[in-house]
Amino acid sequence: MEPAHPDPRIRILDEETINQIAAGEVVERPASVVKELVENAVDAGAETVRIEISGSGGIDRIRVVDDGMGMSRENVRLAFMRHATSKLQAIDDLHRIRSMGFRGEALASIAAVARVEVVTKPRGSGAVPATLLVISGGEVVEEGETGAPDGTSVAVEDLFFNTPARKKFLKSAQTELRHIYTIVEQMALAHPDISFRLLHNGREKIATQKKGTLLDAISALYGSDLARDLIPVRGRTAYMQVEGLISAPAHNRPNTAQILTSINHRQVSSAPIARAVREGYGTLLPKDRFPVAFLSLTVDTSLVDVNVHPTKREVRISREGELVREIASIIRESLRSARLIPQASPPPIPRHPRMPESGYTPSPGAWRVEAPVRAYHPVHREQSATDTQLRLTEKEVPGAARDALLPGMEVIGQLDAAYIMVTSASGSHEELVLIDQHAAHERVLYEQVRATREQGLRSQELLVPVILTLRPKEAVAVREALHLLLAEGFVLEEFGKDSFAVRTVPVVLGKQVEPEVIEDLIADVIGDDLRSAADKKEAVTCIIACRGAIKAGAHMTLEQMERLLAQLFLTDNPYTCPHGRPTMVSFSRERLDRMFRRS
Repeated sequence: MEPAHPDPRIRILDEETINQIAAGEVVERPASVVKELVENAVDAGAETVRIEISGSGGIDRIRVVDDGMGMSRENVRLAFMRHATSKLQAIDDLHRIRSMGFRGEALASIAAVARVEVVTKPRGSGAVPATLLVISGGEVVEEGETGAPDGTSVAVEDLFFNTPARKKFLKSAQTELRHIYTIVEQMALAHPDISFRLLHNGREKIATQKKGTLLDAISALYGSDLARDLIPVRGRTAYMQVEGLISAPAHNRPNTAQILTSINHRQVSSAPIARAVREGYGTLLPKDRFPVAFLSLTVDTSLVDVNVHPTKREVRISREGELVREIASIIRESLRSARLIPQASPPPIPRHPRMPESGYTPSPGAWRVEAPVRAYHPVHREQSATDTQLRLTEKEVPGAARDALLPGMEVIGQLDAAYIMVTSASGSHEELVLIDQHAAHERVLYEQVRATREQGLRSQELLVPVILTLRPKEAVAVREALHLLLAEGFVLEEFGKDSFAVRTVPVVLGKQVEPEVIEDLIADVIGDDLRSAADKKEAVTCIIACRGAIKAGAHMTLEQMERLLAQLFLTDNPYTCPHGRPTMVSFSRERLDRMFRRS
């Protein structure tokens, strides 16, 4: 038998291979280039950072321009050598890192797989010319002088030109743009005092102001409506200072995507911190909803290890459990001292008020009709909405057939506005059955969405279009998903900069859909990063079913519960929801006897 490696001698890799391996760790996609160059600009003390993205069918060129301290001619060459850095002098400095970059790998890695042009001039150097350096595939191909303002400009072209296998795995231009928008948004939130401008093919997509506050940055990125209702957060513990803004409970999302946290001005992704923020809200939010939060944590650098990932996406925090509990407590206290009463929306004003036929214009109050004031209990509104939802998924079933759908079953009530309680005949005894009302209606909707797709009855026009105003990265994701959304019954039209008018929805959602339902549904669709078209279609079907279904917490009448069960038992699989969770569980008489120790 031949050995697996016929020539087992150990060799030293050549410099080109070493650089390309390092580039594979640091430079995953165009957004990685943007991240590294922008971080360098921040470390250089820039007050303004301009990011230019250009390309017709993809991302052909990335240019980052800053007004930072710039570099001398000698330092420019050193900057492109591996492990060359101005951030560290001794190993102990790793425990006191406050800069964005420190490994000395980024520029060398980018230059190894692209063509890079650098123009830089030290700040305050007067009439001294700037240095020009051009590197291609890790080799210097041009060096000289040129005219330029103080600061640094780095242009990157032909990314992965010498590693075609890497280039092949890049996603569509829209997907890559979305990742770039995410990086710039995160940097702008972590450094609100720096002005960031992002342009795509000359069109401005993101712009924040210089010397601004976190609230200014949020307003520029997310809109003034959200910024206006945010609640300040401020707290200090023995090891940490927390500052930021969180949303009132009325502004919530279906996932944790908008819980954004920076630690020592470095944007990080941390599931424990996100859970701590949600925990701070307690019962102010439904179980499946999450707040919007922008938090800046200043933590003792000895407790934070930022040297655990090549791209610095992750950090390790010692005393994490203690810090997480303190964050939840600070959030809780901030909410307790805030005014949380949501503002009522004013009633719509008719565009063309009807005038009296005589043409007489009444004086103010002349046409006022005094009507008795009636209290409208929220439960009534819920039950009315539930009735509409059930009507949309109802099938014509003869009375006798409908009774046969619930053999020996009798609805006896509702538990905590979430579970339907049913007794069911089982042999000589009855058993207790608990049915999850959301999972049950979700199964009904799921099968009906699939059925209407096969029949070609996919969409229904809304009585009033829903207008979605999105951030640049969300708008890019929607444009990329338009064909998928159209296939499922959604018709979206461009409605100004990064806004869309939703005109039709899947027929099972009806003609009057709450804007929040549409927003959550679109957010789920564009947030899904599934690979195959089949996976995406299945995911969208599940999302439509989930968002359109009766929710846990909706009070129902006995008649509505019976109608829902009738619909459930018409499905092919009434026993699980589309996600595989059970729709019902039963408690036999024998099991209840054992629970009460009667057997």
